[in-house]
Amino acid sequence: MTAHHTRPERSGPGTASVVDVPPFRPSLVKAVFRDVTPLHVSRSAAWAAASVTHTVLREIIDGARRAAAEEARTKLVPGDLLSAIDRNVEVEVGCKWYDHSPTFRGLTGVLYDAEGVVVPSRVRRGPRRPSAVAGAHRFEAGVRKLLRSRGARAVPVLVRDLDGIASVFLTDLARDAAMVVREGGVKRFGTVHLVTPGEPAPPPLLKDPLLSLSTRRGDRRTIGGDDVLAATTIQLFGDLRQRALTEAREAARNTSAC
Repeated sequence: MTAHHTRPERSGPGTASVVDVPPFRPSLVKAVFRDVTPLHVSRSAAWAAASVTHTVLREIIDGARRAAAEEARTKLVPGDLLSAIDRNVEVEVGCKWYDHSPTFRGLTGVLYDAEGVVVPSRVRRGPRRPSAVAGAHRFEAGVRKLLRSRGARAVPVLVRDLDGIASVFLTDLARDAAMVVREGGVKRFGTVHLVTPGEPAPPPLLKDPLLSLSTRRGDRRTIGGDDVLAATTIQLFGDLRQRALTEAREAARNTSAC
């Protein structure tokens, strides 16, 4: 898929507040986490993951709404989804879903065997274990609720695509959160300083929020809210990552205040 690295699109006036309750229930989030890890999932982790998924889907839907508005349409179609992702590379998430959806056919490349013959798409059978693709239907109620909150309507095939993207994204987020617990943090952040010869190097930026998430505190049996935030830094980048982190922290504060 061709991605134009343009400035990410922001939600316009009249859109939902960042403190809205995420449309994906914590019970659903915990079910997804149970599919990929035996670790206990804390209440704060479930709310953080629900919030991050909400942020990502909201950005995709808002981008699709703008694409539809340019063609004077009020109902979203798959082409609007493609436009939203093509215009804002930050929302190109849940990529494993692309191989299972006709919407993205021809955009993910064609696979050839050693004889140069096109390999047909995998025949989809019922998996023995739950998977992000097989379990995508679980997200339909939340996706429809989110569409209504954004003042959008969508054709059924687009709802299915949003279900799949949400399911795959949250599954990947769960796997990364479990990895953060196992490895004791995110082992990929570093800093680069420009130093004049003869001068001492400046101290590390300990207050950098990404650096603070790179080292984990806590037991190795429970996925906490900070583990989900650390996983978010792996899954997302740019302004979308910052918004997702900010809104997840806000959701955690609102939840603890209830």
